[in-house]
Amino acid sequence: MIQEIKDFNKRFVEERRFEQYVTSKFPDKKIAIVTCMDTRLIELLPAALGLKNGDVKIIKNAGATIVNPFDSTMRSLLVAVYELGVNEIMVIGHTGCGVQGMDANEMLHLMRERGVPQEHITLMEHCGINLKEWLHGFDDTDAAVRETVDLIARHPLMPPTGVNVQGFVMDSYTGELHSLD
Repeated sequence: MIQEIKDFNKRFVEERRFEQYVTSKFPDKKIAIVTCMDTRLIELLPAALGLKNGDVKIIKNAGATIVNPFDSTMRSLLVAVYELGVNEIMVIGHTGCGVQGMDANEMLHLMRERGVPQEHITLMEHCGINLKEWLHGFDDTDAAVRETVDLIARHPLMPPTGVNVQGFVMDSYTGELHSLD
């Protein structure tokens, strides 16, 4: 499959199809969106929000959540605010998220089944990583989005004023956006 993608990419560049996507690194709408990596949202989310290439910064992760105030999602948001002019942040969870109800014990079991030695898991735990907490999903999408909005808005490195942070849940089928505020 990777070779097919590489072949397509070669044709894409040779045929100069990239030209329709040319834009700058600065988001035209000055918005960053934290959302889930779910495959249903790849085209649905921008289409449902009327976004085109160059409009916003989209940061995707499992569950549209921030599990640590110093993780890469929070770092990306700080870069977006301070380096790229973002002044609004949307956290968009979605219905039917795979992280909802995710079980850390099951994930650890699957890791072992796929060949991760118990010693590696133990080493992580000895390094201070609570794997059961880190790999645990959430029970309530609305609550998870609200917690992430709160973490962003109250982050000690986020400006105390001038950045509007709001939470939403998108219907994974219709694209309808529900505000949590």
